[in-house]
Amino acid sequence: MSVASGSAQLPLALRFASDQRFATFVSADVAVLPLLRRHAEAAQPGSVLIVGGRGSGKTHLAIATCAHAQARGLAVAYLPLASAAGRLREALQGLHDRAFIALDGIEATVGDQAAETALFDFHNRALDVGRSLLYTASAQPDDLQLALPDLRSRLAQCQRIVLTSLDDAGRARMLQLRAQQRGLQLDAAAIDWLLRRVGRDPANLSAVFDQIDQAALAAQRRVTVPFLRDIFGAGD
Repeated sequence: MSVASGSAQLPLALRFASDQRFATFVSADVAVLPLLRRHAEAAQPGSVLIVGGRGSGKTHLAIATCAHAQARGLAVAYLPLASAAGRLREALQGLHDRAFIALDGIEATVGDQAAETALFDFHNRALDVGRSLLYTASAQPDDLQLALPDLRSRLAQCQRIVLTSLDDAGRARMLQLRAQQRGLQLDAAAIDWLLRRVGRDPANLSAVFDQIDQAALAAQRRVTVPFLRDIFGAGD
């Protein structure tokens, strides 16, 4: 994983949460995971753009792909672009020695001419020296309102994955997979309660499962609806 150096420390890498893996991602499109596995394993120039709205799993997939590339022995960096606001060029300069680079949230650069130019320059240079790039964005390149046409053109050339939000059956399956990953037994009633009371946004699930896991371990109890009510203090 990548770390920043010097006085301009930025969160360029995460300790990739075990919940955010290919094995815990649910998608209606069966081609998504094989494509990202191939991209992570290619170790050659290439770029993929994952497009999806809030809760579609973009960050999950970006982190899962980084973890997969790292497990294959590649030097990996993950950068949430919003975290580098005002100093993106400096942040990107520290990533050129990484073989696989994920840049999460292209929309964070929209309207910032310096950031868009820095990203355009980085894209060109990274591919020139053989890096693999993975981007995520909330919309298609033509819909992002980027001020720099050249950047929009480069993003449009990426291989694209378009995600759709899960229905309740998909969310339930995702909850089951995440519970299994943590060794938790989560029955259908508990899953239904979580979906209704904790929320349907997959972005919240890692924090939710941290809380459930710790509470279940401390109490030595199964994860039931009454137990969930005790944790979250919610009604029926």
